Amino acid sequence: MDDSGNPPLYDLSEGTSPILLNVPHAGTDIPAGLRQSLRAEACDLRDTDWHMDRIARDILPPGASLMTARLTRYAADLNRGSDDAPLYSGPTTGLISTTDFDGEPLYREGAEPDAQTRAESVKRYWQPYHDVLAREIERIRDAHGYCVLLDLHSIRSRIPRLFDGRLPDLNLGTNSGKSCDPALSDAAFSALQASGLSTVRDGRFKGGFITRYYGNPARNVHALQIEIAQECYMLEQSPWTYLPEKADRLKEALYALVAAMVSFSPVLEKSN
Repeated sequence: MDDSGNPPLYDLSEGTSPILLNVPHAGTDIPAGLRQSLRAEACDLRDTDWHMDRIARDILPPGASLMTARLTRYAADLNRGSDDAPLYSGPTTGLISTTDFDGEPLYREGAEPDAQTRAESVKRYWQPYHDVLAREIERIRDAHGYCVLLDLHSIRSRIPRLFDGRLPDLNLGTNSGKSCDPALSDAAFSALQASGLSTVRDGRFKGGFITRYYGNPARNVHALQIEIAQECYMLEQSPWTYLPEKADRLKEALYALVAAMVSFSPVLEKSN
């Protein structure tokens, strides 16, 4: 609990290198008021990026910083902008979503959040997380001249409402090349391709709000997003079991990805 008696929103370990790993969707804590409003099926939290906090800790390079959310994305989606502007064409979920990825309702009938509840959720859950994330990026940039951010995500490999067929294993997002130096993008993509897992860059998942908003090479902040098909490391249905043998192969690919990030030496831009 924090000083106000509320459960903590995140965990942050400040490192000593230019690397920052961020995991905004692995949280499973449900605020009490929200739990009362959700349908029983929604409390299974099927859209969680299961175990990505564990994987991030396992692949964290020496000296890197790590930030992980504790609250479920159903409280407020940290990878959407506070204005809830659409990031992708076609079906998706929102900042304070009322449906899950499959289009099923999250809330009991009559318990959907009104405008005031949505605004309070943004203020209580979304804003504090982004205040700290922005501050950590600036701390790293001030200390080293630049920051390299990896936003880690995972999703069920088959969700017909969101995409056709099976998602590739590893989906690297760079906001179509805008969120990081091309040399970093190429090195990261090559590292993933060498894993033998199916890999795509800037396909269905080009990077969400975090990658697009914070990634700014002109300010010496380089951001990548990795979206991982959960079939690579876990059971894609409740109880969402972690599968160590599969996960070990995935982590080898992610070790190579973070090694490419560590090896990256940007030309520093003059920035404010």
